[in-house]
Amino acid sequence: MASLYAILLGIHNLNRWLVLLSGIWALLQNIPGLGGTRPFTPAERRPVAMFMGTLHLQVVLGLALFAIMGMSNIPVFAGSRPSFQWEHLGLGLLSAVFATVASSQSRKAATDQGKYRAAALWSGLALLSILLAMPWTRSLIPFVR
Repeated sequence: MASLYAILLGIHNLNRWLVLLSGIWALLQNIPGLGGTRPFTPAERRPVAMFMGTLHLQVVLGLALFAIMGMSNIPVFAGSRPSFQWEHLGLGLLSAVFATVASSQSRKAATDQGKYRAAALWSGLALLSILLAMPWTRSLIPFVR
C-alpha cells in the first residue's frame, strides 16, 4: 500500500500544476472575448475542456489517496491545521463542479458572448477555489525537499 500511496501522491502532486496551468490558459483564452464580438470557436473551448479534464483526474486521484491514507492510517496533511484536509477535499470537489459548469455552459450558451462569459466566470471561480485549496508548502515532487 505504501508504494501505491507514493505513486498516487506523486501523480496527484504533478497533476496539480497541469490543473493550475490549464486553468490559467482557460482564463487567458476567454477573458479577451468578453468585451468584443469575437466568435467563440473550438480554440476558445479547448482550454476549458482541458481544465475540466485535468481537474476531474485530480479529484479521482485525491479521492483514491484519501481512501488509501485512511486504510493505512497515514496522517493527512500532517503538520497543518486539522480542518485543512476537509477544506482541501471540499474545495477540490467544488472546483471540479465549477469547471464542469464552465465546460457545459460554454458549449450550451445561445450566443458567443454568453459562451465567453460562462467560460470565464466558472473557470475563474474554479481557479480561485483551487488556489485556496492548494497546499503551497508541498514540494513539486513528493518526498524531495
